[in-house]
Amino acid sequence: MGGPDKVKRQHDGGKLTVRERIERLLDAGSFHEVGALTGVARYAEDGEIAEFTPANLVTGRGRIDARAVIVAGDDFTVRGGANDAGIKAKLMLIERMARDLRRPLIRLVDGTGGGGSVKNLEMLGYSPMPKAFLWDTWTDNLGEVPVVALALGSVAGLGSARVVASHYSVMVKDTSQLFVAGPPVVAVTHRSYEKNELGGSQIHTRNGAVDDEAESEDEAFARARRFLSYLPPSVYELPARVECEDPVNRREGWLIDAVPRDPKKVYNMRKIIGALVDRDSFFEIGRQWGRSVITGLARLDGWPVALMAGDPYQYGGAWTAKASEKITRFVDLAQVFHLPVVHLVDIPGFLIGPDAERDATIRYGMRAATAVLQSTVPWCSVLVRKVFGVAGAVHQNSTRYCMRMAWPSAEWGSLPIAGGLEAAYKAEIEAAQDPAAKRAEIEARVRRFASPLRSAEKFDVEEIIDPRDTRPLLCEFAALAAPLREPGRVRFGVRP
Repeated sequence: MGGPDKVKRQHDGGKLTVRERIERLLDAGSFHEVGALTGVARYAEDGEIAEFTPANLVTGRGRIDARAVIVAGDDFTVRGGANDAGIKAKLMLIERMARDLRRPLIRLVDGTGGGGSVKNLEMLGYSPMPKAFLWDTWTDNLGEVPVVALALGSVAGLGSARVVASHYSVMVKDTSQLFVAGPPVVAVTHRSYEKNELGGSQIHTRNGAVDDEAESEDEAFARARRFLSYLPPSVYELPARVECEDPVNRREGWLIDAVPRDPKKVYNMRKIIGALVDRDSFFEIGRQWGRSVITGLARLDGWPVALMAGDPYQYGGAWTAKASEKITRFVDLAQVFHLPVVHLVDIPGFLIGPDAERDATIRYGMRAATAVLQSTVPWCSVLVRKVFGVAGAVHQNSTRYCMRMAWPSAEWGSLPIAGGLEAAYKAEIEAAQDPAAKRAEIEARVRRFASPLRSAEKFDVEEIIDPRDTRPLLCEFAALAAPLREPGRVRFGVRP
């Protein structure tokens, strides 16, 4: 690598070297390096090598849980990962290798990740024109093979683009940062920043640039391995079923009371998710951003599914601009890799108010709605509580058959009753001697008509189920969906 001093500096910074990372990520002894001899040599007068600096990108093939994967790891100990010694060619080859061998790609990004350096001006003798030499391959890969990116150090420029242009990304708390440009460059036009202050994981795993935050590099590797376990090697295969020891007919008695009768009280949606899917199978993605919507991968009787749900603890489950971005990306992921979707619905609508308007919530909300309406994978919605407004209307693709069932706690309509009363009965309420009493009287009267049973009578909802029966029905859905999944490339890949 970059020599003992540089390796020591890497360790002193709390980071592993690239070869240690690859060793811990992959199955023991499975790594086969490609391009090991790439580097910069200085030759003596007799033509023999006098000095050799290896390339700062380590590339090759390996295995995770006995499944073949492609790996590219930056070596920060050699010029901070800047573009030299065949890095451009190695970057292009490894991306194409993943695409053409139809195997998942894992990027271990540290530094500029193959980006430029001002030193290149002296080394090359000219200033090279910026070229998007990887972008077409990135776009292809996002539509063909799973791409995981781990930001494992101070990542800037092309390195940060390589992290974000992925299906799943992770940063390590305190030791990794992500920048368009790092503190020295930013200081020229702004002010001096500490690295974590400018681009730490507490920023980018909350704004959605990066999906998740790990406490250590080993946790980041574990998250990468687990993410890939739910997906096929490429879109030309289907996600694999695993053996399941959790009974399909398991019924959790507490689910009958899981949703409070008082609509103002919240409940724990993650606990409900854990009760419905195979035990310990839920792998949440993006917990720290777009928090009114929960997204992740799970299994039902061993079948992998994509699961999304409203979180009443965050804006009551309303779709914010960030939550809508999260939904768009997640539904695209399910579509690309043929994952059936399970949607536990609690949507009071789009978030309202001045902040929501400034965030262009309706713009991002309609992008999410379009993603749902463009989806063709099997879809099952469980109406847990609220289904209101435009956001509620796209709890599934209404243009085709999707399985749907409602809990007795569900309620739906154009507007929630509590907010809609003020608009619909304003004059009557204000004219009353006791407006508060009149409002309560009207609400009690109207709520009788909001019963889901009245909708079931009109076949406006297909069935109302005992919540304790949900897991068996979801497992049935997964079994019904399995033969409907079709391998192959869809019209477009995940849009980063």
